[in-house]
Amino acid sequence: MPINCSCRPLPSLRRYPLSYLVAVAILLLSLLPIGAVEIAKNVPFADKWTHMVMYAVFALVIGHEYWRRHSADSHHAVRLLFWSVLAPILMGGTLELLQTYATSYRSGEWLDFAANSLGVGIGFCLSLLIHYIYRWRHNDKARSR
Repeated sequence: MPINCSCRPLPSLRRYPLSYLVAVAILLLSLLPIGAVEIAKNVPFADKWTHMVMYAVFALVIGHEYWRRHSADSHHAVRLLFWSVLAPILMGGTLELLQTYATSYRSGEWLDFAANSLGVGIGFCLSLLIHYIYRWRHNDKARSR
């Protein structure tokens, strides 16, 4: 007898290639033993800035790819909110826990998780801003014809 799973599978790799690429890059950068970068030693909170930028790019890419493939109805807005905000935050928290408990060469930090979450918020807001500017310009051009 087949098992009936009501949960939805992950979004298709073909439809969201950059999102998956960024996710894998973050996964590798978070779990592989990478030494400190000499330039970053002189920048205050360089590690936190790096976390914030990585996760901002992640949420921005997810949002961009999502808006390119879906309409702006409320059903898709909820899914966008999940995939571009909640999923990256959960991934960031999971990676911080894995750094703490599954590696001996990395350490998870609450401030890293906070920087990840802040980056997700920034990236999500940027993706919305870009989407609405694009729609506004597109609608403005259509009206001027």
